[in-house]
Amino acid sequence: MYDLLPYAGFGSLGKIRKEFDGILSRFFEGAELPDWPRAELFSPKVDIKETEEAIEIIAEVPGLKAEEIELSLTGDVLTIKGEKKSEREEKEGSYHLVERSFGSFQRSFRLPGEVDRSKLGAVHKDGILTVTLPNSDKAGPARIEVKGS
Repeated sequence: MYDLLPYAGFGSLGKIRKEFDGILSRFFEGAELPDWPRAELFSPKVDIKETEEAIEIIAEVPGLKAEEIELSLTGDVLTIKGEKKSEREEKEGSYHLVERSFGSFQRSFRLPGEVDRSKLGAVHKDGILTVTLPNSDKAGPARIEVKGS
C-alpha cells in the first residue's frame, strides 16, 4: 500500500518560502518588509480507498467542469490533470483581496497492482471527481512451485 504516494508537485517550495520569511522577519525585526506577491498553486486534495473489488480515488475539484479534467492510465500510474481558470468580469468597484486559487495541476499515483482496464470509470458531481479502478482477476498473487533437480 506504500506505493500509493501522491506526487505533490511544488508543495515544498511553499514551506521553504515560509521559513525564509520567518528568518527575514527575525533579522529585520521592527523594520517594514515589502509585501512580496505569493504564487498560490492549485492542487486538489485526494482520498484513496482500496477495497477487495477496486481502488477508488476521490479528488476535490471545485469550480472545474468534467471536460476540463483529463485522466490517463499509463502502465501502473494514474494521472489526473486539469486547469482551474480565473474568470472575472468587473463592472463596478475593485477587488482588494482575491483568495480563490487557480492554475493548472497534475497529480500522479502509482497503483499497487493490476486493474481491469475494460471497467475503468470516472464520475464528476458537485466538484468531486470519483475514479474507480476495478481490480483485475489476474492481479492476485501467483504461486510458483519450486521443483528439485
